[in-house]
Amino acid sequence: MPKKKEAKSVKPVKATKARRKFEPPQLLKGMKDILPEEQSYRLAILRKLEDIAVAYGYQRIDTPILEQTSLFQRSIGEHTDVVQKEMYSFEDKSGDTVAMRPEFTASIARAYIEHGMMNRTQPVKLYTIGPLFRHDRPQAGRYRQFWQLDLEVIGEGQPVIDAELIAIGYFLFRDLGLDATVHINSIGDEQCRPQYIQVLQDYFRARKKNLCENCKLRLSKNTLRLLDCKEPACQEIAQDAPQIVDHLCAPCRDHFVKVLEHLDETQIPYTLNAKIVRGLDYYTRTAWEFFPVLQGEEQMQSQSALAGGGRYDNLLEYLGATQPVPASGFAAGIERLILAMKSKNIVLPSLYVPDVYLAQLGASAQKRSISLMEQLRQAGFKVWGNLVKESLSAQLKVANKLGVRFTLILGQKELLDGTIIVRDMDSGSQEIVDIKKIEKELAKRLEKAPKPTQPRTVGAYDALAANLEEQPNVPGPVVTTPAEPVQPELPV
Repeated sequence: MPKKKEAKSVKPVKATKARRKFEPPQLLKGMKDILPEEQSYRLAILRKLEDIAVAYGYQRIDTPILEQTSLFQRSIGEHTDVVQKEMYSFEDKSGDTVAMRPEFTASIARAYIEHGMMNRTQPVKLYTIGPLFRHDRPQAGRYRQFWQLDLEVIGEGQPVIDAELIAIGYFLFRDLGLDATVHINSIGDEQCRPQYIQVLQDYFRARKKNLCENCKLRLSKNTLRLLDCKEPACQEIAQDAPQIVDHLCAPCRDHFVKVLEHLDETQIPYTLNAKIVRGLDYYTRTAWEFFPVLQGEEQMQSQSALAGGGRYDNLLEYLGATQPVPASGFAAGIERLILAMKSKNIVLPSLYVPDVYLAQLGASAQKRSISLMEQLRQAGFKVWGNLVKESLSAQLKVANKLGVRFTLILGQKELLDGTIIVRDMDSGSQEIVDIKKIEKELAKRLEKAPKPTQPRTVGAYDALAANLEEQPNVPGPVVTTPAEPVQPELPV
């Protein structure tokens, strides 16, 4: 019988020089990793948003990241910068032309129609938070994937709704420790805006040679955007441009005046600004933007705007609603809010500081550690531990670095005795405690412990809220609401 051939052992493949030279993958331009240390800001914003939204009767909605490209072409406008230059649109494997959502309003309007929300009690108040995508030029606070919070009121056209949304934005920013002022305008509707656009086109055509290339293109297709161009030459021309408040029809003028009266009554500071036109075709009547106030001065650069919004009474009918459905809403950039909070030196505590650290010594203690950690978690404690390290000194170094107040030490002797060691990380003192009483002992010690520089409570959100409330008061906005109602100079 022939001898069987012995199988050759497979040697591990060594990394070649080519593999060693392989460059590690890099973050795409305009994208951002959200690291653990920034999560406290995001969670604080989310908590404040949820608190105020629910208090005002808003319900959460989440829409898909991918939508039909035609949704945004019809809603935002084919000639807008968002659709022409910034939107991520492509053909998927099924041959459908889809887009990564560049904003929330169109998606929420689509959901309102598709799910028959017009049959619910009106108005329908909705809020959301999530990522959006635009192929924009990256700069401070502006990314190609960015997060926004958004509130929409669909099914009501009264001016008080616009005022409520502006007030919610103002109160939200105040609760986050930010001073902000709102710049507000009316851009009319389908009755009065066409005449104004004609007047505006005549004005800019006479000065066309001095406009930037973008504005020359906008002149006939997206005329209102000429008013908020950031090129210095265009800004100078726009300074003396006709203002839409002089061309509003009576219903639009009345609507705008009532919005301002509501803001006066609520003591919300605002500035009338004829250049607030927003960049999307669906807006009608009221339009507004929020700008931060830092060290007593308004930050009016375009990239510093915290939020923007407006009324869009015709959008849902454009998208297929069987009847006109008035609506209004606003959105705020999360990255912009965080940047503004950091500019004001608002420091939030880390979410990732445990109440106690569990150090284990030996195989038996290691096996017991997971169930003990879960027992303490069920009791409301945030417990961290390293189940791999065997050296007590190494584990204590980790506990000290985390900033915990107490470390639990569990070894073979403690397991046999039914005890556990509680070590005070500040004083270095240790005490042996009955393991059956550890929950009560920890609660007692943590309650008596001095307030740490980092939170050691279970409720991370509560700690964030408390920290925000302790921020020092700062001077308010430069723009204040006069005692008498502010009225724009409108035609009689």
